[in-house]
Amino acid sequence: MLVAQHSLDPLIARILVNRGMATAEAAGRFLSPSLADLPDPFLLPDMDQAVARLVRAWQSGETVCVYGDYDVDGITAVALLIGFFRTAGISCLYHIPRRLEDGYGLSADGLQAVAAQGASVVVTVDCGISAVAEAELAADLGLDLIVTDHHTPGPTLPAAHAVINPLRSGSAFPCTVLAGVGVAFNLLIALRSRLREEGAFVAGEEPDLRHYLDLVALGTIADIVPLLDANRAMVRTGLKVLSAAGRPGIAALKTVAGVVGEVSCGAVGFRLAPRLNAAGRLEDAAAGVELLLTRDPAEAARLAAGLDASNAERQALEREILQDALNRIGETAELKGRRSIVLASADWHPGVIGIVASRVVDLYHRPTILIALQEGNGRGSGRSIPGFHLYQALHACADHLLKFGGHRQAAGLSIAEETLASFVERFDAVVSGELADDELVPDLWLDAELQPADLDLALAERIAALSPFGAGNPEPLFLVRNARIKERRVLKDAHLKLRLDVGERTCEAIGFSLAGRELPDLIDCAVAMQVNIWNGRRSLQLRIKDLRPAGAAPAGIAEAMSYSGNGDADGAL
Repeated sequence: MLVAQHSLDPLIARILVNRGMATAEAAGRFLSPSLADLPDPFLLPDMDQAVARLVRAWQSGETVCVYGDYDVDGITAVALLIGFFRTAGISCLYHIPRRLEDGYGLSADGLQAVAAQGASVVVTVDCGISAVAEAELAADLGLDLIVTDHHTPGPTLPAAHAVINPLRSGSAFPCTVLAGVGVAFNLLIALRSRLREEGAFVAGEEPDLRHYLDLVALGTIADIVPLLDANRAMVRTGLKVLSAAGRPGIAALKTVAGVVGEVSCGAVGFRLAPRLNAAGRLEDAAAGVELLLTRDPAEAARLAAGLDASNAERQALEREILQDALNRIGETAELKGRRSIVLASADWHPGVIGIVASRVVDLYHRPTILIALQEGNGRGSGRSIPGFHLYQALHACADHLLKFGGHRQAAGLSIAEETLASFVERFDAVVSGELADDELVPDLWLDAELQPADLDLALAERIAALSPFGAGNPEPLFLVRNARIKERRVLKDAHLKLRLDVGERTCEAIGFSLAGRELPDLIDCAVAMQVNIWNGRRSLQLRIKDLRPAGAAPAGIAEAMSYSGNGDADGAL
C-alpha cells in the first residue's frame, strides 16, 4: 500500500512500518512534516488564561519574569520567551537557579528575588509542575504564576494562574511528548495570535516564529523526546535555521564546537548541546542564555569560548566520576544480584552525575541512579532503559525521598543520607518486580537485511531523507551478512576503518570505538547507511554499530541482534 500510494522503495516502506507509519496518511505526514499541521496551541490546558494574562501585562506595562531550568531545554526555553517578549514590547527579565546553590525548579529564594526586581507575572519553563508550596508563596508575594512544563504531573497541581502541560489529565493536545521548549513555543504561537488581534504589530514587523525554531530544535533534541509529529516538524525546520546560523551566538557556538555545514541531530546532541549545557552544570546557566540572545558577534565569541572551556572541565570531571563509579560496581558484591544500580559518593560533582548515569546505563543496561552527597543530604540523577518508567518507580519510592521529578527516561531526586540504604532496597525491589531477565540485555533492533545490490549511494540518500533521526525515529540499522574484510585500519587508537567486500560490492565502513574487537576475515555486521561527503564528492559509507563472526549466533550483550520486522507488517507495504 505505501509503496504504491507514495511511490516508495519497498525498503523505505518497511522502515516506515517499523516505526508505526503503517497507513498512507501516517506515512504522508511523516514524509512531509509541515509547520502548518502543528496542533492548535489553545488545545493545551489553561492556554487561554495564560495568554490573556500576558496580554494584560503587555497592555499595562507590567514586568514578566521567565523562570527556567539550567539544562539545554530550560536555557533555550528562557531565551525563546525573552527574545520574543523583547521583540513584542513586553517588559521582561529572567531567572535561572544555580544548580549547586539553589537546586532544581522554583524556590522560595528565587521567587522572593523575582518579586524584589519588580515582576508581577512569572512564567516557568521546563519546571514548576510539582511546585505546590512555591505556588502558594508566589500568590502571597503578589505574583501571578503561569506554569509551562512537560514533566509528569503529580497528584496535586500547583494552584497557579495557569498550568500548561500536555501531560495533564483531560488535555486535548494531541502531542503529549513535547520538550519544555516545545511547550514554550506553543505559548508563543498562541500569544502572537492574540497580540495580533490586539494590534500589537501594526506599527512594527510581526515576529516570524520560524526564526525561533533553532532554539526549539536545540532544546528538543537535547532533551531526547520523540522526534515525531509536532516535534518532527519543528526540529526539521529548526535544523535548517541552525545550519543558517543567523544568531551570532549560534554561529560562535558552531565555531568552537567544530560544526560546519548542515547541522544534524548528532551535531546538536554531541557538540552543540554539551557546550551550552556546561555552564549550568558547573556554574551559571545565564551564560548560555546570554549567548543565545546577544546580537554582538564579539560578545558571542567570548561567551562561546567560555562555554567551550567549561565543557572541557565537565568532560574531565565526567571521566573521573565514571571511572570511580565503574570501580565501585566492580568491587561491590551486592550489586551483582541487583537489577538496578544506585551509587552515592561525597566526592562527586552533582552537575555531571546525570551524564555519568547515562554512560553506566549504556554499559550495564540497568536503571541507574547516581547520588552526590553533601552535609547529610544527597542530590541524585537517574537514567532508565526502554520499558522501564523511571518517574513512576521513584513515585513508588516516595516515602524514602525528600523530592523527585522527571519523566520516563530521566529523573532527579533529593534524599536524606540516613534513608539512602532503605531507598536502594526499595528501588531495586520495584525494578525487579517490573523487569524480566531478558529485558536486562539490550536488543539491537534492525530494520531489514540488506543484499549486496542494496549497497548503493542512491538508497543511502533516500534513507537520509527520513531524518531527523533520534528518539522515536532511530536511524535505520540493517544486517549485512558475510562481509569480507579487505582492508583494516585503526584511527585515533579507538576507531575501526574497514573496506568490505559484500558479494560484488566493495564498501567503505567505520566502526567508532570498535578498534579493540578481534575480527575474523568474514563478519556479519549491523550498519547504518550514510552519505559521506569529502572534497565535494558524495559516496556511500557504512557506519558499523556492532559486528560478529559471520554465521555466529548472538553471544552476549554487545552482539545481540533482533529483527524488528514482522509478518503482519507486510500487508501495509
